[in-house]
Amino acid sequence: MKKILVPCDFSKPAISAYRQALDFAAQENGMIFLLHVIEPPILQDTMLMPTLNFEEELMKEMKEKAETEFKGLIKKHESENVKVRFEIQYGAVPTTIQEFIKENEIDTVVMGSTGANGFKEYFIGSNAERVVRQSEVPVLVVKNYREQPVKNIIFPNDLDVEHQEDLINKIKDQQHLFNAKLHIVYVNTPDNFVSDTVTRPLLQQFADRFLLKNYTINVFNHVSTEEGVIEFTKLMDGDMITIGTHGRKGINHLMRGSIAENIVNHTQCLIWTYKLKNELVEA
Repeated sequence: MKKILVPCDFSKPAISAYRQALDFAAQENGMIFLLHVIEPPILQDTMLMPTLNFEEELMKEMKEKAETEFKGLIKKHESENVKVRFEIQYGAVPTTIQEFIKENEIDTVVMGSTGANGFKEYFIGSNAERVVRQSEVPVLVVKNYREQPVKNIIFPNDLDVEHQEDLINKIKDQQHLFNAKLHIVYVNTPDNFVSDTVTRPLLQQFADRFLLKNYTINVFNHVSTEEGVIEFTKLMDGDMITIGTHGRKGINHLMRGSIAENIVNHTQCLIWTYKLKNELVEA
């Protein structure tokens, strides 16, 4: 049975993610874990007993409210074929999620997001972006619940054949699950331009090597990889983008960024991400 984690703060994106997870769990005979994380406030003066008592009561009240919200959410979106369990924990959201993934052997995270923009995106990033960066299991980011089935999956490809076998196998699983068409795309940018006569045969070799089925190969010209992926997805009426991420941290992430995380912030379709292992190239 596939274990699906849905971090839930009861916002509209989180509820959309839960509804999406229910649909996918029904297809995969999966079980859903709903997790609400309460971040404890930082005490300015731990010597003040009244302050401690107030914080304790506040945390208790927040937990009781979350329990009520969970029961209402599960009742409203009942699914006879999907087992749902909820849990409330205390701590920092991204760290608590990662610990929960390991302790419960989660297979996939389905997470709602509104994205992040401007100053917040550059220096902090959304919780979804941070989970994408850190997670060792695939993460599906949901902006809005989609009732229609996934028919077109977009797969941006940088032709780094040697480092993608694990990623490709997981993408093939997604394609099989949804019985969808896979659109492989190489985004040609001015800074890294390659002639179509070179790129198309390489894309075909890639598809042949990994025994892909029901796919198209595409070269799309744009000023940037990120914007190219987003525009190509619109052109192909894509329902989901599948992409690998390096999980960069600290100053390395700040200076180089991540195409996967930027796409998570700037598109509205489903985004499926997977952290690549031992990768050397930009993604």
